[in-house]
Amino acid sequence: MWKWVKRILLGALVVLLVAVGAGAAYEAVARRRAWTEFPPAGRMVDVGGRRIELDCRGSGSPTVVLEAGLDMNGPLAWALVHDSIATFTRVCGYSRAGIMWSDDKPGPHDADRVATDLAATLDAAGEQGPFVMAGHSLGGPYIMTFTRHYPSRVAGLVFVDASHPDQVARFAKITDQGDAAIGPYKIAGKLAWTGLVRLLAPTDRGEKIPRPVAEAMAAYVPTSLGPMLAELEVIDSTFAQGGQLRDLGDRPLVVLTAMAPMDSAQRAVAKLDSTGAARFKEEWRAMHEDEASWSTRSEHVLVTDATHYIQVDRPDVVIGAVRKVVEMVRADAATPSDAPTSLGSFR
Repeated sequence: MWKWVKRILLGALVVLLVAVGAGAAYEAVARRRAWTEFPPAGRMVDVGGRRIELDCRGSGSPTVVLEAGLDMNGPLAWALVHDSIATFTRVCGYSRAGIMWSDDKPGPHDADRVATDLAATLDAAGEQGPFVMAGHSLGGPYIMTFTRHYPSRVAGLVFVDASHPDQVARFAKITDQGDAAIGPYKIAGKLAWTGLVRLLAPTDRGEKIPRPVAEAMAAYVPTSLGPMLAELEVIDSTFAQGGQLRDLGDRPLVVLTAMAPMDSAQRAVAKLDSTGAARFKEEWRAMHEDEASWSTRSEHVLVTDATHYIQVDRPDVVIGAVRKVVEMVRADAATPSDAPTSLGSFR
């Protein structure tokens, strides 16, 4: 009996090794094919021996810079607004280090490093300010850090359901989510080389995302997952660095807040009942109200029919917010500095 058990275990091990080897080979081939089938959306910019993908479209000043949140999509996260913004000014999206087409880098992936990487990329590409920085989710602390490092280059900002530097402590009063939801991503990151992540990556992101865009996103999930997790590992540092600047002076600022109720799946992840979910949303609104107070010329817009990705659910609202800030920056350039323009309403 023991002899048969050993044979069965040995056979299972051989099958497992063959499967893992085949998966690894499949992943290696798929990574090479991804670059051919889904080439960089923009140009590859050399920044000291590394390449950062930068996708600039349109013409005019100021130039809008799109900073994605904590995801693996790079400029594709802005696919539904990128071309529309390019009709009235120049706009650049990009992939942070290791995300999508960009080369990874050693060291921490915190906000300070993101800001210096972005500045080096814009400089190397010859993109001149002034810039209007638009940040989604964790992109909020990223663009605040960029503004702290390069204040003369930033003329206005748009927060698209942006993270607040104090959100961890403030949300801890409502939910004790912990790291439970992160665990599966960490495991997946360790197994990306086996091809398993590629097999499970969704190629359908819903009817709002064009299928070619969704397929390009999926093609780079296995290589983007690790760098995204590297950003997540230092998120406390990113919040601390982003929170060092909370005074934007009179720079035009629009803060967009997603206020669509949390669905059952979102509540389950956050470990919230319906009452807790309502408190969560109210705290989110209050934090965004605080963000709006960082500028003397700001507007806070509650987008009641949008979830966290407002640029997907309501691209028109994001385009309108960017257009408003761009127009104010242009008006500021044409009027005396002691006569600031009014933000008005774009809704």
